[in-house]
Amino acid sequence: MFKNIQFSVVLRRTFLHPIEAAVAAAAYSVFKVLPLDVASALGGWLARTIGPRLGISGRAVTNLGLAFPEKSPGEIKAVVRGMWDNLGRVAAEYPHLGEIDVYGDDCRVTVRGAENIDRMRDDGLPGIFFSAHIGNWEIAPLVATQRGLPVDQVYRAANNRLVEWLYRRGRARAVNALIPKGPAGARQLLRSLKGGKHLGMVVDQKMNDGIPTPFFGRDAMTAPALAELALRFDCPVVPVRVERLEGARFRITIDPPLNLDATGERPADVAAAMVKVNAIIEGWVREHPEQWLWLHNRWPD
Repeated sequence: MFKNIQFSVVLRRTFLHPIEAAVAAAAYSVFKVLPLDVASALGGWLARTIGPRLGISGRAVTNLGLAFPEKSPGEIKAVVRGMWDNLGRVAAEYPHLGEIDVYGDDCRVTVRGAENIDRMRDDGLPGIFFSAHIGNWEIAPLVATQRGLPVDQVYRAANNRLVEWLYRRGRARAVNALIPKGPAGARQLLRSLKGGKHLGMVVDQKMNDGIPTPFFGRDAMTAPALAELALRFDCPVVPVRVERLEGARFRITIDPPLNLDATGERPADVAAAMVKVNAIIEGWVREHPEQWLWLHNRWPD
């Protein structure tokens, strides 16, 4: 059986990964040459046309039924279609990350709470920004980097090493450094905070060995790293929310740092902090459910 697994891995890397990378590179190139607004519109149309027909949409329907039991099947269908539209736009906007000026005069992005970025930049402390897979989460780091505050972004590395190169290329102008999740990344996280740097984290995915934390009235396995790091380094934790307004136009809101209790009972303090974080993200999702990525297996039971 072990040999069969090894053969399957070799087969995937040898044949499937190059095909996946070629398709990703072709899509990246097409969206890159198109104007941003055209690319966004095309990506949204393709995704909302194809996405709802895919089997994985069933997971989104299930998740929405759990989170919003009061919604009718028709309402859930509309949210799923909107989710695919948003996801397609995120993918199509990805090659244009380096062109987006969040503080520019073109009014593409409205920023609220920029003074909270300035405080973190000037306080001499390390810090953590967190966001979720909502709106276009890829532009969230720009509010800091374009205001003179470099951000080391924590992310989930692609299984396909060729696609991973493409991901890194797209994010190169948006973040200071990319830190992959996992043991090696954990060491890099600690070095960054010890060096007084700032991290960006997207914290709404399921983590099998996380801690059960309420989310839409049900326990969801939640990664506790954000709270553990914040309490260990006594650094500010700042929510960054990205809302899609219309097409490729956005509003980014940077809230003041959270008040996290430090009673000395570390497990309880970590749990309490993640309850606050999940409650904030739930509020974002309730306001714009069509902009959240419902494809995560957030409630596997």
